[in-house]
Amino acid sequence: MEFQFQFDWQAAIDSIPFLLKGIPYTLLISFGGLLIGFVLGIIFGLLSINKKWFLRWPATAYIEIFRGTPILVQVLFIFYGLPDLIGGPIDPLTAGIAAIALNSGAYISEVVRGGVQSIDKGQTEAGLSLGLSRTQTFWSIIWPQAFRRMIPPLGNQAIVSIKDTSLFSVIGVGELVRQGQIYIANTFTAFEVYFVVAILYLAITLSLSFILRLVERRGLASV
Repeated sequence: MEFQFQFDWQAAIDSIPFLLKGIPYTLLISFGGLLIGFVLGIIFGLLSINKKWFLRWPATAYIEIFRGTPILVQVLFIFYGLPDLIGGPIDPLTAGIAAIALNSGAYISEVVRGGVQSIDKGQTEAGLSLGLSRTQTFWSIIWPQAFRRMIPPLGNQAIVSIKDTSLFSVIGVGELVRQGQIYIANTFTAFEVYFVVAILYLAITLSLSFILRLVERRGLASV
C-alpha cells in the first residue's frame, strides 16, 4: 500500500484564529509566574548566601527541591494534590502560575546568587569606605552591577518558562497546546495544527529574545 501525505495549508490557516485564543493564557501564566518567581528568586537567592545557617538552609532546600523535580510533577501536585490538603479545588490557571512561579523562582535564585557573588569584594569595601552602610552598599553598588550580569540568564529562564506552559494542557489550562488539542479533536488535522502551534511558540520566543538583546545592549552601553 502506497502512503502519501500532503500538507493541508488551508487547515493550518483555518486553525490560527482558534489557536490565538490560547496565547493570552500562555503569556499570563508565563509572565505572571515569572514576576512572582523573580521576587522569590531575589529573596531565596540572597538568603542562600547568607552567613546565618537557619536562613541559608531553608533557601537551599527550596532551590534544590524545585530544581530537582520536573515542573510537570510540580503542577500536578499543586492541582491534584494540594486540594486534598487545603480542602478545596485550585483553579487550573492559578495552579499553572504557581508552578511557573515556584519553579522559575528556584532557577532565578541561582542566577541571583551567581550574579551577586561575581562582583568583586573590593566593591563592597569601596562602598563602606565612602561611609555607606552594608545595605546601602549592596543596593547602590553591588546590585546594579550584578543585575546587568543577570540579564542573559534571566532571559533564558523566561523563554524556558514560556515553553513549559505547554505542559499545563494536562490540567486543562486553555493555553496554546490545549487549544490545539481541542481543535484537533474536531478536525483530525494533528500535523497541520501542531505545526502552527510550534510556529506560534517560535514567534513568541524569538520576539522575546529580540527584546532581551536590546535590553542587554543598552545595559552594556550604560556601563
